[in-house]
Amino acid sequence: MILIKEIEKIVSPGGVLSGKDVALRPESWPPLGGCKAKAIIRPSSTEQVSEVVRLCNEAGQSIVTHGGLTGLVGGARTMEQDIVVSLERMNTMEPVDQINRTLTVQAGVPLQRVHEAAEEAGLLFPLDLGARGSCTIGGNISTNAGGNAVIRYGMMREQLLGVEAVLADGSIISSLSGVIKNNTGYDLKQLFVGSEGTLGIVTRAVLRLRPLPRTCNTALVAVECFEHVARLLREMDSALGGTLSAFEVMWNDFYALLAGVDSKHNQPLSTAHPFYVLLESTGGNLESDKRRFEYALEEAFGSELIVDAVIAQSKQQREKLWAIRDDIETLNHKLSRPILFDVSLGIPDMENFVDEVREQLTRRWPGSKMVVFGHLGDGNIHLAITIGSHEASQLHTVETIIYEALGRRGGVISAEHGIGLDKREYLKHSRSKEEIALMKTLKKALDPKGILNPGVIFE
Repeated sequence: MILIKEIEKIVSPGGVLSGKDVALRPESWPPLGGCKAKAIIRPSSTEQVSEVVRLCNEAGQSIVTHGGLTGLVGGARTMEQDIVVSLERMNTMEPVDQINRTLTVQAGVPLQRVHEAAEEAGLLFPLDLGARGSCTIGGNISTNAGGNAVIRYGMMREQLLGVEAVLADGSIISSLSGVIKNNTGYDLKQLFVGSEGTLGIVTRAVLRLRPLPRTCNTALVAVECFEHVARLLREMDSALGGTLSAFEVMWNDFYALLAGVDSKHNQPLSTAHPFYVLLESTGGNLESDKRRFEYALEEAFGSELIVDAVIAQSKQQREKLWAIRDDIETLNHKLSRPILFDVSLGIPDMENFVDEVREQLTRRWPGSKMVVFGHLGDGNIHLAITIGSHEASQLHTVETIIYEALGRRGGVISAEHGIGLDKREYLKHSRSKEEIALMKTLKKALDPKGILNPGVIFE
């Protein structure tokens, strides 16, 4: 193909994969089949991305961008006529700027490497999620990733000071300012945050780092009713003086599945309780922070908000507690490829939302199973559902049940992973016609030929 030959001149033959090398590549998690694209292009610089995209735009060639491939909504799924631009070779980092507390990285750098570089410099990059070893900064930006510490530090957009991106015509927009306060016109970097690669391809970013906490106190607690879960969040946040950095809730079905019989995890608490909360607080003084954390838990016991608890006494114990919450691989295995949902709604509506969905699923599929867990402190919960079938029509019915129940409560159909291809039919449940029309106007203005991630977010 003439276009591929022209692209090879830009990225070198080693920068282009074709044939079997393409088919062997996954395009989703969990891997459900190989990539179907014409070729996978692997540029190593923003300038190479620019030239590749310019050629594709001139030829009207569709492009699907690949990062760490940990998304759950089909945003990286390809068709035979697509070309993939993979950012895997764009994985360099500049030295940490310790004075300004920033780190400039290429988009293909895995999140875990950012964590390690920040920690070596005595700093913290607070975005954290279970896929940290595989997901990339470019993907984190394009989906506005959330994760475990949103309650204290916010989503990916709050960790971002500047972005460099390539537009559909090959233009390079370099907005790599490293300052926190910048009110010089439109905040262009925010155009690309959460846009899922439909408005441009992020190639570099300036990340905001925070002081590395000197202390970390972690506990797993058992709670007897959802009303107490909600009250516990409010009381712990207040008692800990704004240092609460994680509030992860596991319904009994999730905890029992991951920490119950035949589990690879040690069972820190019995599986007899309706809810479990993984709490974490970070601070700067070993003695006072520990004392305040333990006192907050004692108050919660005294108010009967919690009925049992285990406090991590070491980093190893902390990691073992988090391993239960983060073990999505085992969840996927035990439920045999469950249907995964990532939603947000008001905390007062969560219990009746979960109960309604569970009741509808049981009525339609008596053998179905649903497990529930999530960040909750930021209004985000995850559902993992198995109904004994993977037929498209059955999946569609499950989606309709969940998104209609969510829409009635003013909820959001995607909290962290975006819309991709899989959720676009249901975007109307969370966005008005006017909002969707404005999104399409932006897409048309920045990508008039529609070559970037076609079909993602909306048709």
